[in-house]
Amino acid sequence: MQTSVSVTVAPHEDASRKLLVPVGLPTPYQMPVHFDVSGGSFNLTGEETTGQIVAVVAPEPGQAVEVRYTFRERGPGYPDAIFTPHRNRFTQAAETLVFDAINISEAQPDGHAAIQALVNSAAEKFRYAHPEARFNDGCDEVPYLACGLTEGSCIDINTYLIASLRAAGYEAGYITGYFFPEEKNGCCQDAHCWVVTRHQGVVLEWDIAHHLKMGTRNVCCGLNPKPGDRVAVAHSMGLTFPELGIVCEKLISEPAWISGEGRFEKSDVTIRRTIQSSEAVA
Repeated sequence: MQTSVSVTVAPHEDASRKLLVPVGLPTPYQMPVHFDVSGGSFNLTGEETTGQIVAVVAPEPGQAVEVRYTFRERGPGYPDAIFTPHRNRFTQAAETLVFDAINISEAQPDGHAAIQALVNSAAEKFRYAHPEARFNDGCDEVPYLACGLTEGSCIDINTYLIASLRAAGYEAGYITGYFFPEEKNGCCQDAHCWVVTRHQGVVLEWDIAHHLKMGTRNVCCGLNPKPGDRVAVAHSMGLTFPELGIVCEKLISEPAWISGEGRFEKSDVTIRRTIQSSEAVA
């Protein structure tokens, strides 16, 4: 089976703007085998902490840019780099969060139970939403959420979860990509993110946000608790691209415009995917 994803980006009013685009990420389930761009030219550059390669696209004046990915079914697994901690304001837990995470972990009979308990704890602290102000805006560390429900998107929830897991000493990675809900017939509106843990050789995926959207905080490991399918395109938080003057950007996912100040600006995208069987590909 082969999955093809196209991301069409509407033109920017500033014709000199360039796009930063992730080129795809291998997982146990998929392998990126093709990447191309129409409506502009591109070159490649690297991220200094994770080694990820991204495309920098210069659009043709007034033209929409279309980015196309192809993913083959089954892959070699997640890169080791996703589990490597890089301390920055998006990943470093505040002292009170470290204390809480360690207490939760030490109360469990083993590491696998501790990971589940930390996932459950993060789920209990959030109500799924897209607030204008994020819970960690303006903070140098990921703060501890003491009581009540905090509004948060998948980005916010997984920021908290990654910080908690790593504070307790567990390997965890932050993945960005696209999720295509079953009911939308191969379309989605924006990117999605999820968490991967690795403990004693066991790799598990966690998607708290989808459980919350389904009305439950009883979170089980595994992809697509909400019916649909997904592809991964990038990983980690607090990314630096020296050649672009970008330092400690939160994340990369869908194509983003690069501003003159070395920051990202959200683009207007249309995202579609098609799936072909092995017989059709052959």
